Amino acid sequence: MERLYSHLPDAPSSRTLEEVDFQARHWTSPHQGHLEIGSPEHKKAVADMFRETFNPYKPSVIDWPTLDEAARKRLTSLPIWDIAVHTEGRARLRMAAYAEMLADEELRDAIARNAWEENRHKEVLSRLVDHYGIKLGIEPPYEMPKDPEWTYLVTGFSECWDSFFGFGLFKMAADSGLFPEVLVETFEPVMQEEARHIILFANWIAYHRKHLPLLERVKFEARCIAVLGYLFYERLTLMKTFDEDGNEHTEDFNFAVKGAESVTNKPIDFVYLMELCLMENERRFAGYDRRLLRPQLAPFCAKVAVGAVKMWRKLRGPAKREVADEQRDHRLAQH
Repeated sequence: MERLYSHLPDAPSSRTLEEVDFQARHWTSPHQGHLEIGSPEHKKAVADMFRETFNPYKPSVIDWPTLDEAARKRLTSLPIWDIAVHTEGRARLRMAAYAEMLADEELRDAIARNAWEENRHKEVLSRLVDHYGIKLGIEPPYEMPKDPEWTYLVTGFSECWDSFFGFGLFKMAADSGLFPEVLVETFEPVMQEEARHIILFANWIAYHRKHLPLLERVKFEARCIAVLGYLFYERLTLMKTFDEDGNEHTEDFNFAVKGAESVTNKPIDFVYLMELCLMENERRFAGYDRRLLRPQLAPFCAKVAVGAVKMWRKLRGPAKREVADEQRDHRLAQH
């Protein structure tokens, strides 16, 4: 696995920062016409997209801004650092392990690159917590997964879910004014990379399904359902760890709710938050070839939840509904 982390996936680039940023967000396959899911052209498009949208930023040269005491306290008090660092640590190994077992060169290369980028995310987060003196729980040992496909599915579905909410929370944090703009800009490439990662996963899983015999397909679908059940259970639980000083840290996998409470000083309206996540989800994907699949489960669940809440508010009474809708519309108009 060490070879995945010893060098950049591509040679150093002479492109300007603006060119790199644009090309990381925009890509269309030269293939003309329909792109059939599961076809060689589909597989090539996915692999090419991931390789050609690579952003060669280096965590080691990030100039972390000096924060005033209030901003530093807000940053260090966010309840996400343990789970974020540890999740990236697990993700890099799980993706690398799955890539190693693939015979297909294009898919193996794409998922290995994904593993490399997850390692870079961990390095960014590790440097941030070190720079600002954020105390973390002791990092658990990372072991090679015994079932690489299972752990890759867990990581992929988890990223699809968490990224959907992460896009909205990041936008909320950027607009709140509670965090310096330079710090927000530092993490912008990381957030955009997550969009690429989950496009890769969504298209890999669709391609993989197409090439399974019927019985294996049934087993695979059952496994996917089991993964989703596992992730649902995981988000209802807490993981406790301890730092080097013996202080207890609680890793809350349900970071969407906790994160929303931490990145803004305004009351949080559920419908507003979900609609912001939907808007940001669409914006993050807008520049990539429309023929490539996007994750659908989290946006679908959000739309269903928004519809249910709006119906409940309608039944509850016009006065309370109008106040909530007015607050939501005002905040969405600001975006």
